[in-house]
Amino acid sequence: MGSSVDWSREAFTLDSARTNAVYTAFVRMYNDELIYRSARIVNWDPKGQTTVSDDEVVHEERKATLYTFKYFPDFPISIATTRPETKVGDTAVAVNPEDERYKEYVGKTFTGEFAGVTLSVTVLADESVDPEFGTGALGVTPAHSQADWEIAERHNIDARPQVINEYAKMTKEAGPLVEGKNVAGAREVIVEWLRERDLLEGEEEITQNVSTAERTGGIIEPLPKLQWWIDTEKEFVLQESHIKGIESGETVTLKQLMKHAVEDGEIDILPERFKKTYYHWIDNLRPWCISRQIWYGHRIPVWYRPTDARGGQGDEIHVGTEAPQGEGWEQDPDTLDTWFSSGLWTFSTLGWPEETDDLKTYHPTSVLETGYDILFFWVARMVLMSTYHLGEVPFHTVYLHGLVRDEKGRKMSKSLGNIIDPLDMIEKYGADATRLSLIIGVAVGNDLRLSEDKVRGYKHFANKIWNISRFVLSNLPQDFDPKNTPTLRLEEQKRLDELGSVVDEVTENIEKFRLDLAADQIYQYVWHTFADVIIEESKEILNGEDEDAKRSTQWMLSRALTDSLKILHPFMPFVTEAVWQHLPENLRDTEMLIVASYPTNR
Repeated sequence: MGSSVDWSREAFTLDSARTNAVYTAFVRMYNDELIYRSARIVNWDPKGQTTVSDDEVVHEERKATLYTFKYFPDFPISIATTRPETKVGDTAVAVNPEDERYKEYVGKTFTGEFAGVTLSVTVLADESVDPEFGTGALGVTPAHSQADWEIAERHNIDARPQVINEYAKMTKEAGPLVEGKNVAGAREVIVEWLRERDLLEGEEEITQNVSTAERTGGIIEPLPKLQWWIDTEKEFVLQESHIKGIESGETVTLKQLMKHAVEDGEIDILPERFKKTYYHWIDNLRPWCISRQIWYGHRIPVWYRPTDARGGQGDEIHVGTEAPQGEGWEQDPDTLDTWFSSGLWTFSTLGWPEETDDLKTYHPTSVLETGYDILFFWVARMVLMSTYHLGEVPFHTVYLHGLVRDEKGRKMSKSLGNIIDPLDMIEKYGADATRLSLIIGVAVGNDLRLSEDKVRGYKHFANKIWNISRFVLSNLPQDFDPKNTPTLRLEEQKRLDELGSVVDEVTENIEKFRLDLAADQIYQYVWHTFADVIIEESKEILNGEDEDAKRSTQWMLSRALTDSLKILHPFMPFVTEAVWQHLPENLRDTEMLIVASYPTNR
């Protein structure tokens, strides 16, 4: 595609230098008590057999049944749920403190048999409960719901029992009626149990968002598991700060650092509307689960050694960049979330944790360009990691592009058969045509509707550039020297002034990151002004007898050609470089166009 990158700096996320950076980052954050190990609710993917971060959960609209029932005959409150199978793990019912219907029951505990298990259910008041949803009463299952877990924490309720295991099967604690069944089978059993005892009060078909794992499509099961976490709200002392508005030695949180960097203007997010999205994500950010049960990744730099004869992970623990000395140590089997190491990328690739010249010279970087769909996965985590570890922002501008869709606006997928392979387009129409089709008409942050016809159209433009160049070169004399500037006629001076205005407008739009407008301005100028107007007007003069007019026109054409190639080059690097190599040496101010000076309005 023509990305101009320094391949000598190529790095691999699992090479030794990056591994050292990841381990160093982990140890530092652990020592600041920002990383900790705890049993909390995770998004568990039974299909992939691993935890999944909140940002990697995909919500799919699906039909479901909302069941309304009572746990047992003398229970005074009806509850509604789409997951009756989890209710064998309920420990409380939560109601809104302002809900008059239930105030007399708040603080009371009711005990009885429910689907083969004995439940002891306490009624509590919590402001998170929506009195308008269902019956206004929420069955609290701390072990199988993030929201319920948080309610249990607020009210100091036991999070047990766990009634669903890692394979989405019911556990022994779920009771003999459903033990070993999958969740769907258990749901049928429990609904039938309620129906037989006249406890089922209603069934309503609704549409709900079902949480699925992005990579496997498996339905997420919220489960309590012992995992590694980053606390984004814990206060710590920022030892060294180069962040505007935050002093070295100031007490901050990771959330504050991420938000401040954008609010104070050190990082600009384009388009502007994504700042609001960024703030909303930070405001609602929970502890970040960073451990994964997958093979591919950086293994967590923590070692355990049993402290008694029973074996297993004992009390003795070593956290470090290298394995501890001595026998009996076993490294934590989990790997780190890929976004942990990716979050270090702006500085781990420059030699950190060593204080290298590259790090001093090139960090922070100027611009990060990426898709808006990974604003939270990657961009926010780079801000988190850089502000914490270096005390400075990772970049000054974030340019978020949209997604490439088909001509009907649909996501490209194999099942729809609507994928446009860029390699196929490059083979048929060239890399330059493919590049331009991805830029023109696509404002920053907007999705692109791409069709093969669009790519084909820009191949015609590439041909037009060759034809313009052939015409200009064929009409220059053998001894033409652009350094010998003739006295320009008013017409030629006017044409060069027009080109100068185009250069200024294109430059301004590039500086404002309106690459779509800049590319379109160049396209319109080269095709509809240079080719259609200037060249057509010049033919009569070039074929005439007025030598002064001819020299003036030739000089103007040569300048228009070289400046057009220069402003086109960032958008169409291959054809412009190829044309540049065909120019006589005296027309080129550098051997290669890629290092030529960008034109200015003279």
